[in-house]
Amino acid sequence: MSADLDLSPPEVPEPTFFESLLRYGLFLGAIFQLICILAVIIPTSKGHEQPVETSDPADTRSTDQNRKAKPPVQQIRQKMKKESKKKR
Repeated sequence: MSADLDLSPPEVPEPTFFESLLRYGLFLGAIFQLICILAVIIPTSKGHEQPVETSDPADTRSTDQNRKAKPPVQQIRQKMKKESKKKR
């Protein structure tokens, strides 16, 4: 009975150059993907982020005044029509 069982390791052919190239290419691709995922998950330096609503109240006042200083387009057209009528 023991003569019938062959316990020697199976013969595995040596990998070819292209198989090795494919294997290492897949490893490099997996490492690259992990680096990309980590770059998205882990925040980078804080210097590039803009502060959220930390501006001075004076800045908001000046932007409000600029908005109020510009009349709407319809008012400008109405004034031009009135002036043209006055000239007649």
